[in-house]
Amino acid sequence: MILGITGGTGCGKTTALRVFARLGGVVLDCDAIYHTLLRTDDNMLTAIEKRFPGTVTGKTLDRKKLGSIVFNDEKALQDLNAITHAAVKAEVLRRIGEEKRHIAIDAIGLFEGALAELCDATLAITAPEESRVARLMARDGITEEYAKARIGAQRSQDEFRSLCDYCLHNGGTAEEFEEKCLAFFQGLGII
Repeated sequence: MILGITGGTGCGKTTALRVFARLGGVVLDCDAIYHTLLRTDDNMLTAIEKRFPGTVTGKTLDRKKLGSIVFNDEKALQDLNAITHAAVKAEVLRRIGEEKRHIAIDAIGLFEGALAELCDATLAITAPEESRVARLMARDGITEEYAKARIGAQRSQDEFRSLCDYCLHNGGTAEEFEEKCLAFFQGLGII
């Protein structure tokens, strides 16, 4: 089974993925895959440099320079996402081909990156905003204002819920959520 797991920052995806891995599944973290590709995928870097001249020097992406371009221009951001989503999807497909175990694809852009179409089922993780803000502040050492801005810049929880086949709400303790995840994965036949 291939399960796509998504949701906003601070919702508890990491907890759900840790339970999935503990049950013997393989987790494909698309954010980590992207950062690896920034170091190893010459084709992706060439495509970025072609579209955004001056952002790649040698084999190094100037993320600040690229960010100053794409975060002020919606079309530029769409172009960047088209390049990076295609590269990440190709790498996910390669890794899926190597695996015989259950796989979880961890991607906040599960639908934008066309990764959901690779999945047998999709799962949204949601949590109360005040819990998310507190988690982000503790985890990342950021202010409440910045945590709220990061959450506000993402897809709403209602959107995640409406797009996915299943939803797990993380509204209790970490232990309670782990138990909820365990029961959910058991119900899917992952154990």
